[in-house]
Amino acid sequence: MPKWLKLSLKIFAGLVLLVVLILVGATLYITFNKAKVLKMVNEQLDKSVDGTLVIGDIKPNFFKGFPEVSLTLQNVVIRDKQYNRHKHTLLNAKDFNVSINTVALFKGTIDINYIDIRNAAIDLFTDSTGYSNTAVFKKDHKQVKDNPSESSSSTQLKRFTLNNVTFTVDDRKANKLFNFGVNDLRGKMQYPDSGWRADFHLDVLAKSMAFDSRRGSFIKNQKLEGNFAAGYNEKSGKVNVLVLPLNIGETPFKINAVFATKDKPSANFAINIVADQILWRRASGLLAPNITMVLNRFDISKPMDVTCNIAGSFSGGDGGPKLYVTAKVKDSKITVPGGELDKCSFNGIFTNNYVKDKGYGDDNSAIKLIGMKGTYKHLPFNIDTGSIINLIKPIATGNLRSNFPAADLNYLLEDNVAKFANGEADMKLYYTADVVNYKINKPIIKGAIVLRNTDIHYIPRNLKLTNSSISLKFVGDDLILNNIRLQSGRSIVTMEGRVNNFLNLYYNSPEKILLTWQIRSPQLYLGEFLGFLAQRTQAPATKSRANSGNIVDQLSNVLEKGKAEMHMKVAKVYYKKFLATDATADLLTTDNGVIIQNIGVKHAGGFLKMNGKMMQGKSLNNFAVKTVVSNVNMREFFDAFNNFGLKDFTAANLKGFLSAKTSITGGITDAGNLVPNSINGNLDLSLRNAALIDFKPLVSVGKFAFPFRNLKNISIPKLDGHFLVKGNMITIKPLQISSSVLNADVEGVYGLSKGTDIALDVPLRNPGKDSTITDKEELAKKRFQGIVLHIRAHEEGGKIKIGWNKNHK
Repeated sequence: MPKWLKLSLKIFAGLVLLVVLILVGATLYITFNKAKVLKMVNEQLDKSVDGTLVIGDIKPNFFKGFPEVSLTLQNVVIRDKQYNRHKHTLLNAKDFNVSINTVALFKGTIDINYIDIRNAAIDLFTDSTGYSNTAVFKKDHKQVKDNPSESSSSTQLKRFTLNNVTFTVDDRKANKLFNFGVNDLRGKMQYPDSGWRADFHLDVLAKSMAFDSRRGSFIKNQKLEGNFAAGYNEKSGKVNVLVLPLNIGETPFKINAVFATKDKPSANFAINIVADQILWRRASGLLAPNITMVLNRFDISKPMDVTCNIAGSFSGGDGGPKLYVTAKVKDSKITVPGGELDKCSFNGIFTNNYVKDKGYGDDNSAIKLIGMKGTYKHLPFNIDTGSIINLIKPIATGNLRSNFPAADLNYLLEDNVAKFANGEADMKLYYTADVVNYKINKPIIKGAIVLRNTDIHYIPRNLKLTNSSISLKFVGDDLILNNIRLQSGRSIVTMEGRVNNFLNLYYNSPEKILLTWQIRSPQLYLGEFLGFLAQRTQAPATKSRANSGNIVDQLSNVLEKGKAEMHMKVAKVYYKKFLATDATADLLTTDNGVIIQNIGVKHAGGFLKMNGKMMQGKSLNNFAVKTVVSNVNMREFFDAFNNFGLKDFTAANLKGFLSAKTSITGGITDAGNLVPNSINGNLDLSLRNAALIDFKPLVSVGKFAFPFRNLKNISIPKLDGHFLVKGNMITIKPLQISSSVLNADVEGVYGLSKGTDIALDVPLRNPGKDSTITDKEELAKKRFQGIVLHIRAHEEGGKIKIGWNKNHK
């Protein structure tokens, strides 16, 4: 072996032996001078303590800190001077291990390079006045400046470890509570000229991370584990922390943070957190309960990318921290109060500082949804920007656009209201809605819903419409309906409508909704709308429909309870044989019928007016109407109304012009036919230039009383009569008939099926030439001159018998 190598090895061995001897010497020194060393440690630490510091025992550990001297301090307690008042011990450590510089030890000083704290509790407490037990570390800077020798040495901590340590920051003034169970914290530190750098591993349980203890804790009872890189810059006074990744529970997060400490009235911080592909409920569960409670009203089926910026002050007092969260959602199912949205994609933002300078509270929080698109009940929609503002009373706002085939509405309406085919629907709405009390508080909606060229089957009335268009506009609280074209068979209707105060009444008082219609039509075939005579199809009795929160139930409820006021102008109205022109009508729907006001039509060369009502029933529909008939052609009039249910007195028996006033009640079937024997009321008739043709009762009387006169065609220049109708019986009030064949006074009862009993007083003289007499008094005298026959026509055995009226006085 070369001499130089032998010499080198001897020198190295000597150095090692020297170090060992020094360490053994140091250990022996501490062992035999425990009291002195303990006093030195106390004095070194006591330079930074303004309170009570107690070290129960001290033991050297030869191999643990090699080549430095390692000491174990047992039962270390640090308390401030106000401990007896607040009872919060700043540090209570069963095992407090430190490594000290050996050379410095022999010089009579303590230089601590490594700290290992185990089985300890660290409690940083601030009371409601702002006093903190960290005041135990405060020093008189003036004294230090005047007596530099009194200051502590520039100890640089190289390594640190914490095991089984409870760390608490309890700030009663700022309402903040941070509590961590440190399972393992170990790291190394370096000291460049600019400050320091640290790399450490963290494994803790976050028992509480409450920036405002009144609102609860973030990441409560979540395990945090990760490798951190931190650094401090003396010039900026900032601590930067980076961790890639930090596992919170089982979810990895990328985190970087900045803590500002220099020349600041409080310790400010900013934390940036990034999570890739995290579930909504997992993310919301990491937030404070007040935020989680609101967010959990929603759910998103697929994981999303999330970023979170947290900024605030540890000493605070402003209700912080400030939160700004972003999320990217793609092709997910979203559950919202009242329904589900499918195939949703959007960029989301959450902030608790929606309006600047108004603090960081729930009432100043907002969720924004940007570029949202998806489907609801198969209906596609787009929302440029949607917002949910104020988490205490959350209000949703946004602009909704949608265009889709009208038939897609069938998925939404669930075949309960209407079915659509063909055509398209277009929606452009701005909405404001209460997220929580959406069943109670009315939404505010502006914009339009338009249906074009669609076929509609309105199920409750079994009404089928083709090639129809509807436009609904929301203006303020009102609903305006325009550009409406409905077609049913050959009937074409154009409509304009309005509901005042619609949004206030839709949820809370649908029975108060009044839809005012202006209706125009070139031709209307009433037979195509007979479904409105039938009783409305009801929803199943077991299904609650009022304010259920379901859009279909609520719409059905509104259509069922709401009322309509209709003002109609129709060029031509057809019903079976009936044809009317220039028809006008004012109608008002009720819960179970229609009030008829001011119906006017031209018909059979005359004019008809009607007022009344029609009430729907289970087996038939009842009506009560008052009519005025002015100068109509009797034959056309009776033929158009199917002879009003009469069998023996029909259009074939009549000729001339009729005016009448009626006040009658009756029944009409769902098919639009009069119910036999259902009519009751009064009838005033006025005939002009009339003729009674082949009317069997009079023909029968003629065969008995006037065998040589032609009673098959009786001309009646004028006849006024009053009749009472009750079922199948028509009571004829005293009636004077002056005709070309005979004169007669008629009174009695005419039975439509049976019960006829009519008295006729008939002069034998022929009145054929009376038309030449112009003097009314002379005509009245001659009317009953000569022999007068008193005849009775009554029913016996189902047949009409004609005989003398023995009861005539």
